[in-house]
Amino acid sequence: MDWKLIFLLSAFGLAMGVATVFIIPPSIEPACWVAIFLVCAYILARSRRDRLFLHGLSVSLLNSVWITAAHVMLFEQYMARHTEYAAMMKSMPVAESPKLLMVLFGPIIGCLFGVVLGLFAWIFGKFVKPVQAR
Repeated sequence: MDWKLIFLLSAFGLAMGVATVFIIPPSIEPACWVAIFLVCAYILARSRRDRLFLHGLSVSLLNSVWITAAHVMLFEQYMARHTEYAAMMKSMPVAESPKLLMVLFGPIIGCLFGVVLGLFAWIFGKFVKPVQAR
């Protein structure tokens, strides 16, 4: 596993974690993630020859750590800009602790999106030649 590459690509997650609090509205967040996943998949395919799916999954799991941490630390600002999400959280079983919900669901969402990024990386690996064989 190339942990340096995984860590560097997860910086997109840190940037998105903060940007979704202050800059990026929920309406365009999915498009930003698609772009990030395509860029990450391409970089993984250019940098690695093996375990592309696992690398993509790992990047997304680490992304979920950064995003969850940013959203929990900047909770009030995040909720102010994500009113639909705040309303949805009130109907959840642990509604009295929305930060706990974020911490519980962050890794689950990271794993689900990790499968997507892993598949993107694996597919890109079929078409993109690595810069160096590893």
